[in-house]
Amino acid sequence: MVNQDAFWVQTEDWHTAGEPFRIVSDLPPHCTTTGTTVWDRRLNIVNQPDHPLDLLRQSLCHEPRGHADMYGGFIVPPNDSGAHFGVLFWHRDGFSTACGHGTIALGRYAVAKGLVDSVQDGTVKVVIDVPSGRVAAEVNLEAGKVAHVDFVNVLSYQYAKDLSLTIRKANSEELQIAVDLSWGGAGCASVDARQVGLAIDPANARQFIDMARLIKAEIGTRGDHAGTTLYTVSFFETLSDNEETIEQKNVVVYAEGAIDRSPCGSGTSARVAVLLAQGKLHGKKKLIHHSIIGTTFEASIVSLQQDEGSEYPSCIPKVRGNAFLTGRHSFFIDPNDPTYPGFFFE
Repeated sequence: MVNQDAFWVQTEDWHTAGEPFRIVSDLPPHCTTTGTTVWDRRLNIVNQPDHPLDLLRQSLCHEPRGHADMYGGFIVPPNDSGAHFGVLFWHRDGFSTACGHGTIALGRYAVAKGLVDSVQDGTVKVVIDVPSGRVAAEVNLEAGKVAHVDFVNVLSYQYAKDLSLTIRKANSEELQIAVDLSWGGAGCASVDARQVGLAIDPANARQFIDMARLIKAEIGTRGDHAGTTLYTVSFFETLSDNEETIEQKNVVVYAEGAIDRSPCGSGTSARVAVLLAQGKLHGKKKLIHHSIIGTTFEASIVSLQQDEGSEYPSCIPKVRGNAFLTGRHSFFIDPNDPTYPGFFFE
C-alpha cells in the first residue's frame, strides 16, 4: 500500500541551448508558499528550513530524478494581472532570482500549452513575473512554427569595475586578476579567461568550477547587490569585434559549482551591461555569445537609461535563443525512500 505521505508530480522538460529546464505547473497541495509578489514567495521558502517547496526542489533537481546541473521552475501566481504567470527558478543549491534560458523555455511552453493566444506569423508576448522583476518571452512564429524566442530582461547595469583579486590555486600558485561586476537580474562577475590561463572547452569544466569558487570567495560581500549574493562567474574570451557585432565565447559557473550549458540568459545580459559601460556595445551592435558546448545566443539593447549620479549606464537587454521539448514525466516522490530528498555528486 502506498504511504499517504507519498505523491506524484508531473513535469514538462525543455532545454534552451543545451541547458535543461524542468517545469512544474501544478504544485502538490502541501507545496505552497505565501507572499504578494514572486520575490516574497521566494523569500518565504529560503527563510524556512525544510520548506516543502525546497524539499520538492531537491527531489526533482538532485539524483535519482535529476543531476547536479539540473534547472527548473515552479509556476506560481503573478504579482498582478499585468503578467500571465509567475515562476520560482530553482537549481542544485536553491532558488535563483533570474533565469534567462528558463524564461525562453517558458515562452515556448506557454504557447504550446495555449496559455496565450498564438499566431501563424508574428510575435506572441508572454509576460512573466520572476523574483528580480517582470520579464517577457517574445515568441516569434513563422508559418505556425517557432523560429526563435527573445528574452527581454529587467534593467541591467555594471556595479563594480576592475576589482583586483589575488587568487591562490591549489598548488599555491598566486594569480592576480581583475573582475567586473554587473547585474542582469542576478549578480555576475566577468573574468577574461586569459587571466586564468584556461581555454573555454568542456575538458576544462572542472577547473573553471574550482576557479569560480576561489573567485567568489575572494570577492566576498563585495559581490552582494540588490539583496542577493553573487550568483554567477562568467569566464569569456573575445573572438572578434567589428562595427556590427562583438563575438565572444563563455562558460558560466552558477550557484555553488554548476556549469551552464547555454551562454546563460542572465549572464549574457550582465555581459551586455559591462560591454555597454566599456563603450564596446551600443546602438544596433549585437553580442554573439557562444557557450562552452558551442550553442549560441544573440543579444542586443532594447533601451538605454542613465540615472543621475550613476557611474554606469543601464539598459534593457534582449537575448535571442530557442528552446526544445525533451519530455514529460510523472515522478513518484516518497519521503520514506532512504535517498529522499535526493543527492548529487560533485
